[in-house]
Amino acid sequence: MKIKKECRDGIGWIVLNQPERRNAIDTEMMGRLKEILTEYENDGDIKLVVITGSGSKAFCSGGDLSVFHNLHTEDEAYAMLSKMGDILFQLFTFPKPTIALLNGTAVGGGCEIASACDFRIGFPHVKLGFIQGTLGITTGWGGSTYLMERLDPVAAFEMLLTATTYSADEALTLNFIQKILNSNDQLKEFNEYVSPMLQLSLDVLQAYKQRSLDRMDLIHMKTRIDREIKECARLWESDDHHIAVRKFLDH
Repeated sequence: MKIKKECRDGIGWIVLNQPERRNAIDTEMMGRLKEILTEYENDGDIKLVVITGSGSKAFCSGGDLSVFHNLHTEDEAYAMLSKMGDILFQLFTFPKPTIALLNGTAVGGGCEIASACDFRIGFPHVKLGFIQGTLGITTGWGGSTYLMERLDPVAAFEMLLTATTYSADEALTLNFIQKILNSNDQLKEFNEYVSPMLQLSLDVLQAYKQRSLDRMDLIHMKTRIDREIKECARLWESDDHHIAVRKFLDH
């Protein structure tokens, strides 16, 4: 099972479960992620949604290049990118609070998933970065648009342009991560962090989530995201990208 789900104590857990591939996303996982989000949206017992990865090494390494390297043309790339882009927009506009629990490395599309969540909580050993530029492409699931909503735009711009990885402490300073779990019992510390939220009614949580969304022009955001996806699809077709992917897969 490439994605595991578990509902307990008001939390709907989504666990990316391909640890041997650093929890990379493939087409099957996209479909399942959409199904689970829709299910949690309609479940009155779920107050919060938490996305994390299986194991301790990776939250998510983005799209599974061993699968998607077979996409060569702009149109082929756009079909895949827009499918995941729609899912992340569903996540960004989800009517309940969402949290990315970064249990390990989050790079590329993994950072895009994290950016679509309301909060990001990290383990101390986390490394993260929007490294897409090193593969000759840009963010392609809406991640740069979300990042610029989450951070100071100049800090977000720098994070994208450098295509480097950041430590948990550096990400905390940038306010990309809201909390680092430093205790020996990290799950217990995480539960303590979300406990005040879970004490509130679902109606209150949903009302405040809507207030958060109200400050944004979501129609304009969707337009920006589609531009982002189209630009990534154009670059996907380039020789620079295909050469970089071959080097990555041969590494």
